[in-house]
Amino acid sequence: MLKRLEIVGFKSFAKKTILDFSNSTTAVVGPNGSGKSNVAEAFRFALGEQSMKSMRGKRAEDLIFNGSHTAPRANRAAVVIVFDNSRRQFKIDFDEVAIERVVHRDGTSEYSINGSHVRLRDINELLAGANIGETGHHIISQGEADRILLASARERRAMLEDALGLKLYEFKKQEAERKLEKTEDNIGQINSLRRELAPHLRFLEGQVKKLERADALKSDLTGLAQTYFAIEDLYLAQEKKKAVADKRDAAERLAVVSAELDRIADPKLADRETIERTEALRKAEKEVSELSAARATLSRETGRVEGALSEVKRRATAIAREPYAKVPREELEALHQEVEKQVDQAGTTTESMRAALGAIRSAIKFFFTRYGALRSDVFTEEEESALSLEKESVALAERYATTAAALEKAESARARAREAMVALEETGREIRRRILDAAQLKAHEEGEIARAEARDYELTLLAETLDRDKTEVLALVGSAALSYAPLTELPPEERRIQEGRHHTLERTKIRLEEAGGTGEETRQEHKEVSEREAFLARELDDLAKSAAGLRALINDLDTELAKHFSDGLAKVNASFGEYFGLMFGGGGARLALEEPEVETDDLEESFDEGPREKERAGIEIVVNLPKKKVRSLMQLSGGERALTSIALIFAMSQVNPPPFLILDETDAALDEANSRRYGDMIENLAQKSQLIVITHNRETMSRTSILYGVTMGSDGVSKLLSVKFDEAVAVAK
Repeated sequence: MLKRLEIVGFKSFAKKTILDFSNSTTAVVGPNGSGKSNVAEAFRFALGEQSMKSMRGKRAEDLIFNGSHTAPRANRAAVVIVFDNSRRQFKIDFDEVAIERVVHRDGTSEYSINGSHVRLRDINELLAGANIGETGHHIISQGEADRILLASARERRAMLEDALGLKLYEFKKQEAERKLEKTEDNIGQINSLRRELAPHLRFLEGQVKKLERADALKSDLTGLAQTYFAIEDLYLAQEKKKAVADKRDAAERLAVVSAELDRIADPKLADRETIERTEALRKAEKEVSELSAARATLSRETGRVEGALSEVKRRATAIAREPYAKVPREELEALHQEVEKQVDQAGTTTESMRAALGAIRSAIKFFFTRYGALRSDVFTEEEESALSLEKESVALAERYATTAAALEKAESARARAREAMVALEETGREIRRRILDAAQLKAHEEGEIARAEARDYELTLLAETLDRDKTEVLALVGSAALSYAPLTELPPEERRIQEGRHHTLERTKIRLEEAGGTGEETRQEHKEVSEREAFLARELDDLAKSAAGLRALINDLDTELAKHFSDGLAKVNASFGEYFGLMFGGGGARLALEEPEVETDDLEESFDEGPREKERAGIEIVVNLPKKKVRSLMQLSGGERALTSIALIFAMSQVNPPPFLILDETDAALDEANSRRYGDMIENLAQKSQLIVITHNRETMSRTSILYGVTMGSDGVSKLLSVKFDEAVAVAK
C-alpha cells in the first residue's frame, strides 16, 4: 500500500530524496549519525505528529535543514507520503493518495491531500480509517522499543485501541459528543428564545382576539354602511333636485312680483309731491309759531305799560295831596313786586326781554325821581311819563292787532296745508297698500329663494359629510362597504330614522378604531411570531430527537467499542502469548484490564462536584518467564524488555495489521539466536504489512528485499544508495 516517501529540506535531507517502497520489506542501513532515523521521523512528521520531542527537536525550526559550510539552509521542510488506494482502504475516491506536510521557519504548518489544503483533523480521520492512529504504535523510533512497557495503563489502552482500529469509533464518539453538546446548547438557546417570545406572543394573541371582535364590528359596519349610503345617495339626489326646482319657481314668481311692483309705484314722483307738501306745511307751522310768540310778547308789553301807567297816575295823585313825603315801606315793596313781575313776564324772545328791562328801568327811575326831589317837580315828570306810557300803550295795541290778524291768516294757511297732506295720504293709501302687498310678496319670494339656497348649501354639506364617511369606512372595512345597489325609491320612514343610522354608523366607526381598525400589521406580526414560535417548537423537537439520537449513537459506539476492544484484547493476548513463547522459548504473557483506583480525596471531589465521566480501565502487562519468577516489568533485563516489547508490538500488528510498520533499531539489544527469531517474525509479519526496518543487524538485513544505504558527506547532507537483493543476486549469477 505504501508506494514512496518524498523528503525535501527535512532535517539532514537538504535535497529532494525519494524512497520507493515497492516490496513488502525495506531496510535502511548506514553508519551512526548518517540520518537513518530521520527517515522514520519524516514518516511521523508527515502523519501529523505534534510532539517535537518525538522528533528530537525543541522547535518547528529544528526540523528544517539548517545548512552547512557548503550548503545554504532551507526555508521550509516538506514530506510527502504516497499510498496506493486502489482497494479504497482510505475513504477517498482516488487511486493514489498523497499526504503532504510543510513547515516554515515561523513555525506554521500546512497540510494537503492530493494538493488540496486540509486540516490536521482531516488527516487524522483519513488515517484512522486505514488503521494509522495518532499514538504511533506502527512507528517504533530508536530507543522506544520498550515504550509500550514504560507507558502508563491508560496510554497502553490508547495504543491498543489504536492498533485495533478503534480510533475511528473514538473519532465518531467525540464528534457525536461535540454535536450533542452543541445540540444541548442550541436547545438552551431555543428555550431562551421561546421564553423571551412567550410574553410578546400572549400580548399579540390578546390583540388578535380584539381584532376578531373588530371583525364582527367590521361586518356590522359594512352592512350598516351599505344601507345608509344607498338611502343617503337617493335622498340627497332627490332633495337636490327639489331644491333646484323650488329655487327656479321662486325666482320666476319673484320676477313677476318685481315687474308688478315697478308698474304700480314710481318712487321719484311720489317722493317729490310728498316733499313739496311737507315743506309747505312746515313753513306754515313755522310762521304760526313765530306770530304766536310775537303776539305773546306784545301782550306782555301792553300789560307792563298799562301797569306802569296806573302806577304813575297813582303816584301823581299822592304827590298832589302831599308835596313832601318820605318813602313808605309799601313803595319799596311795590317796587320790588314790579321788578319781580317784569322778570316773571319776560319771555324767551329778544323783544320781550328788552321790554321787561325797559319797564324795570322806568320803575326805578320813577322811584328815584319821585322820592329824590320836590314833589312838585316830580309831579310834572309823572305827568310826562304818563303821557309817554299812554302813547306807547296805543302803539302796542295797534301792533298787537296787526300781529293777531297775521297769526289768524297763518293758522288758516297751516290748516290748508294739513288738509292737503291728509288728502295726499288718502289718495296714496290704496297705492301704498298695493305696494306693501307686492313688497311683502316680493320679500316672501326672496325668502323662498334664500331658503332654497340655504337648503342647497345644507345638501352640499351633507354630500361632503357623506363622501367623508365613505372615505373613512373605505379605509376601515375596504371596498365591500361601497358595493351596494342604488335604490329607486326611498323607504317609507321618517328622516330621523336615517339620522339614527348615521349616529349608529359613527359609533361603530369609533368602536372599530378603538379596537385597532383592520389591524393587518398586528395580524401579520402575530402570524410571523406564531410561525416563529412553531418553527422554534419544531426545531426544539428536532433537536430533542437529534440529542436522543446522538445519545443512542454514543451508547451504541460505547457498546461497539467495548465489544471490539474485548474481542481484540482476546486476539492480542493469544498472539502475544504465542510470540512471547517463541521469543523466550516458553513462558507466557498477557494483557490484563486494571480498574482505576479511586482515592478518598477524589471520591470527596466527585460527591462535591457531582457525577463525573466514568474512567476506563487501563492495560497492565503480566509476564511469566520460563525458569524465572518475575512479578514486575521493572525486574526484566534490557534484553528481556526488548523481547517482550517486540512480542507485544508484533502481536498487536498481527491482529489488525497496519498498512506499514516502521522499526527503528528495535533489534539492537538482541543476540544472534534472538535475531534469527526476530527475522522469522519479520518475514511472517511482512505478509500482512509493509515493513521498513532501520537496523545494523545483518540477520535482519538478509530478511529484506530492498536495502537503502544512508550516507553523509562533508557537507552534512544525507544521501541514499539503494540495492534490490533480487536484482543483485541476478547480477551476481
